[in-house]
Order: sequence, then structure tokens, then C-alpha cells
Amino acid sequence: MKIESGVHSKNMINFAKEHDDVVVLSADLGSSCEIKDFAEELPEKYFSMGIAEQNMLSWAAGMAKEGLHPFLHTFAVFLYRRPLDQLEMSIAYPNLPVALLGFVPGITTPGGVTHQSIEDIGILRTIPNMSIFDCGDATDIDAVLRICKEVNGPIYVRMLRGEIPRLSIQANRQSSTKGA
Repeated sequence: MKIESGVHSKNMINFAKEHDDVVVLSADLGSSCEIKDFAEELPEKYFSMGIAEQNMLSWAAGMAKEGLHPFLHTFAVFLYRRPLDQLEMSIAYPNLPVALLGFVPGITTPGGVTHQSIEDIGILRTIPNMSIFDCGDATDIDAVLRICKEVNGPIYVRMLRGEIPRLSIQANRQSSTKGA
């Protein structure tokens, strides 16, 4: 097993460079959600929405209707608890391609019970058109952005951050054998 840092940060930058329609929205948590480097490298594709998640989801819906593919970044609990109405009415029912990247899933947060997302999967399973993915290691994080782009509708991703184990090297093997 190998431990890696900044896996999502590197992937998000490279992914957005490959896809003109990809934009990143942040709820004032750029450093905590590994997109600070993204904001510095691709400022024209980065929108800091402040601590206003309901507004951020509404903006994302409008951007998606205009042909962009928004990737929202904040702590998991802030993507579904307070902005649930915006998520259901503005994103899920119209089946818009909005990727919700929720960091510090479950009880992994140092922020206490107000920041724990222990019921996120249970709640989001009831939302129409919603796809849900839970990243278990760095290999999953490597693959999830492509999955978000392929899903033609809303997608929620439970995302790990910081030092992440790479438990599987299958994705690395596949990419290294493509040129052989």
C-alpha cells in the first residue's frame, strides 16, 4: 500500500484542461477540498461562492442548463442537508449534469457532529436521477472524474482528502500498458 497526497487536486486540474465545459465551484473551502491549486492555475474556471451552498447549487443548475459541467466542492454534509430543496428541484428533477464532490464523509471530520455526513447516502438515494459513488482510495479518486463526466445527470461523490492510501494499482497498470 502506498500513501499519496493531493490526488484530487492534480486530477481536477488535468481534467478541466481536457474538458472546456468543466467548471469548479467552491463553498469557501478551496484548501480544505483540495482545489486551491486549481483556483490559481485555472482562475477562469473557478468560482468561489462563499459559505452559501444553497446559492451554489442554484448557480450550478443555471450553469448546467447553459452547457457547462459544474463540479461542486465542499464538505459532504453541506451538499445535501441545508440545500436539499435546491438539489431536488433545480438539479435532480431536471436531471442536470452537476457533480457534487463531498469531502470529509461520514465521521472523518474534525468539525464535530455538525460536520458529520452520516445519513448522506440514505437521503440521497431517495432523490430522483441521483447517482452515488464513494471513493475508497487514490485509484478510485483517479477514476471518478471520468465517471462524473459520463453520467448524464446529477452525481454525488464521497471524496477523501489529504493523505490517501492507494490500495489498488489496477488503474495505473491499465494506463501504463496502453502504449505497449
